[in-house]
Amino acid sequence: MDQQIMRGRVILKDSIIDDGVIEIEGQFITRVCAATEYEGDLPAPSDSTFLPGLVDVHCHGGGGESFPNATTGEAAMVAVMEHRRHGTTSLVASCVTADADTLKARARTLASLAKQGELAGIHFEGPFVSHARCGAQDPTYIVDPDPDLTRELIELCEGYALSMTLAPEKPRAYGEGSVAEALIDGGALPSWGHTDSTSVYAREALEYSRARFAQSNTSRGPRATITHLFNGMRPLHHRDTGPIAEFLSDAARGGAVAELICDNVHVDPLLVRDVYELVGRDHVVFITDAMAAAGMPDGAYTLGPQDVVVRDGIARLAQGESIAGGTAHLLDCVRVASTLGGIPLVDAVYMASVQGATILGDDRIGCLEAGKFADVVEVDSALNVRRVLRRGTVVE
Repeated sequence: MDQQIMRGRVILKDSIIDDGVIEIEGQFITRVCAATEYEGDLPAPSDSTFLPGLVDVHCHGGGGESFPNATTGEAAMVAVMEHRRHGTTSLVASCVTADADTLKARARTLASLAKQGELAGIHFEGPFVSHARCGAQDPTYIVDPDPDLTRELIELCEGYALSMTLAPEKPRAYGEGSVAEALIDGGALPSWGHTDSTSVYAREALEYSRARFAQSNTSRGPRATITHLFNGMRPLHHRDTGPIAEFLSDAARGGAVAELICDNVHVDPLLVRDVYELVGRDHVVFITDAMAAAGMPDGAYTLGPQDVVVRDGIARLAQGESIAGGTAHLLDCVRVASTLGGIPLVDAVYMASVQGATILGDDRIGCLEAGKFADVVEVDSALNVRRVLRRGTVVE
């Protein structure tokens, strides 16, 4: 079995080894330690930093291709590889609001890739969301929560349905006979978002999520998530509170995990820092919400049924001003968090790796430890990619 030895600065879950060694045998990491503790032949010191392979649990595409529009596995793999080459070694493919037949077709296509180990899971962003806070979701296809359709989509995903975004104020969003019940009982997670909810509905949905998870036996979560906190939801106001304060409160008390798009477009990096300081790194996960334009030049793209124009790296609907997903890679979000947000690098990496792995319930990924998959991202001092390994193989 081929052995690889890497030496440089190593980012662990809770600390940094300034001069560390990562030993790899085949697909797995066999040892991580300080260079002074390694008994074998040491490579020369390097100025590289080694991160765990990043884990993105909300991504719509990249490299010119979009998961909501991918009718073939080959098209979807273009987006997968765009992010993999930039350090995201585990990726959840996100769909957008569409008609039921389209969602079922995408579930089949993406589940096939997940079974091959190319995708970590599938996320449905809609169609049970708020018209008032639909953002880039096409309002034509927004419908009331349908538990039967939810169960059918979960079944088509063949065990790889991770989550579904829904608005708590919609009928049958939570409670007995609800979509949230169908998700949790089916091994997936409710992700509350795209909502015009009051604080009352938000709190009730979060409390229901906790109670239902306590009755379930799932490796995922077992916690609800909040779909891109602040984006696509009623803003916080001291006399019209909306859902945001409830989402933060629940996260701080160990309930939901809040997604944040730390790309310096969707949320100010200093607000990202504030949320991190308020609720802690164990209750935040960094995502990209990336669409087809990630890694691509400005121009015209599609996101499901919607036309999108990208100018200066910012994606907006061609008709209107709504932001229509991101154009960053997850490593870019780590860089923004640590440089512009002032978040310690260890914690920024944690929220882009360990947290995603925890949400997925996959203990083989997310950190640099013996026994884990050899998913390693080698970067320079500015966090630019030098090399990516996935399962011990260099990503080309």
